[in-house]
Amino acid sequence: MAAMLHLVKGDHTEMLLTTIGQQLAAHEAVTVALLHGALPPALPPAVRVLRVPDDLSYAGLLDLIFASDHVVTW
Repeated sequence: MAAMLHLVKGDHTEMLLTTIGQQLAAHEAVTVALLHGALPPALPPAVRVLRVPDDLSYAGLLDLIFASDHVVTW
């Protein structure tokens, strides 16, 4: 199972949800990191959501980026 990380800063909700849906259908582990000020879209319960810097520090985010198989920025 690949680890997918989405860094969300902007507003690309429709494309983000489509992409995450495809990744979940392929049994990927999906994490969404909401960067400062980003509004969370309605995500499926299987998606791990972290707010930066509230839930995850910037140093922790960097570690998560390197630990992920794929990183997508929005």
